[in-house]
Amino acid sequence: MIELIWDEKFKRLFKKWNQKHPELKEQFRSKMELFVIDPFHPSLKTHSLSGTLKSSWAIRINYEQRLIFRFVDKEKKKESC
Repeated sequence: MIELIWDEKFKRLFKKWNQKHPELKEQFRSKMELFVIDPFHPSLKTHSLSGTLKSSWAIRINYEQRLIFRFVDKEKKKESC
């Protein structure tokens, strides 16, 4: 199971996005629930990115909306601190 960590920048962007697209709120919630259970579920179309977003991944909320994220390994993070 995946633990989701929302940083402050994401929270601000999500608030604006949610105001602009209130009709997608339920769809976003259901995609996040699925992501927590299985981040590579076929309906999410999870894929790695390239270029300036090389260390990032994306999932589809719908055909036009995507969520860009990073996998963070807590154990590796603790070791590097």
